[in-house]
Amino acid sequence: MRAVGYQQSLPINSDASLLDIELPPPEPGPRDLLVEVKAVSVNPVDTKVRKRAQAEPGGYKVLGFDAAGIVKAVGSEVSLFKPGDEVFYAGAITRSGTNAEFHAVDERIVGRKPKSLSFEEAAAMPLTTLTAWETLFDRLDIKRPVKGAANAIVIVGAAGGVGSIAVQLASKLTDVTVIATASRPETQEWARELGAHHVIDHTKPLSGQIEALGIGAPAFVFSITHTEAHFAEIAKTIAPQGRFALIDDPKDPLDISLMKGKSVSIHWESMFTRSTFQTADMDRQHEILNEAARLVDEGKIRTTLADVLGPINAANLKKAHAFIESNRAKGKIVLSGF
Repeated sequence: MRAVGYQQSLPINSDASLLDIELPPPEPGPRDLLVEVKAVSVNPVDTKVRKRAQAEPGGYKVLGFDAAGIVKAVGSEVSLFKPGDEVFYAGAITRSGTNAEFHAVDERIVGRKPKSLSFEEAAAMPLTTLTAWETLFDRLDIKRPVKGAANAIVIVGAAGGVGSIAVQLASKLTDVTVIATASRPETQEWARELGAHHVIDHTKPLSGQIEALGIGAPAFVFSITHTEAHFAEIAKTIAPQGRFALIDDPKDPLDISLMKGKSVSIHWESMFTRSTFQTADMDRQHEILNEAARLVDEGKIRTTLADVLGPINAANLKKAHAFIESNRAKGKIVLSGF
């Protein structure tokens, strides 16, 4: 089968950073689906893994997490899907990736593709939806108010992939006031279109802008990117006994003592936790994706697809990685077919 992989961790502008290769199709395990991949999207985690994870000696490492496709075969213990089903999912960081014609994935982290979306539109959603959903509802528990705090959430970096879903989920599924941060006119307008009640500029101090809204100290803050640059301002603006979550990997250590005086709880989300550790509630991701598909088909939330770069090949994946590394992404970048 055709695939895209690499043997060495290299800068994306190197010729060998990503290569078009041929590999044997994977064999599905007992709980696995064998999926014919129709579309994939590219996430910041793809670029991070490429930079730090080497291939096995003499082999290739295949990246890719988000995918939408058709089930071609199922393992002996599969009960949730059958061949012919259209699915979407975000894969596992411990297994070979989706940048290949065929991919094996545990059924417990797979959802049924929204009927109203194309494969390209569906591929844009799984990783960001799972990350946003788990952060908002499993970690921050934003449906449980903080007494005395403004029933509001600040989403730092709201125009990217995760932020684009988080704004929708928070504004459509709860009564929490959504304060989005974005730095450019086009990304600020994007956040408003998705449902943000207020939009502020994260290139300027956050606390003064939030105070100027006149709604009080927010109960929740969700930091998606460059947390180290905003952490002191977040500590200043969040309400006493508030809840703070992050998903990125800060370049500098965070001084979490800044949160002690307010007894702020800190939550670090990774949507790969359930699949990596085979947690007892691993099938929760199957449920979340199915619920997200229902919300899409009912018109309550929408795909955050921004651009389809073309077919799945090394040249197009290099373009996608380079764009994500520029930190100027709005929504999601997708590649379609081989």
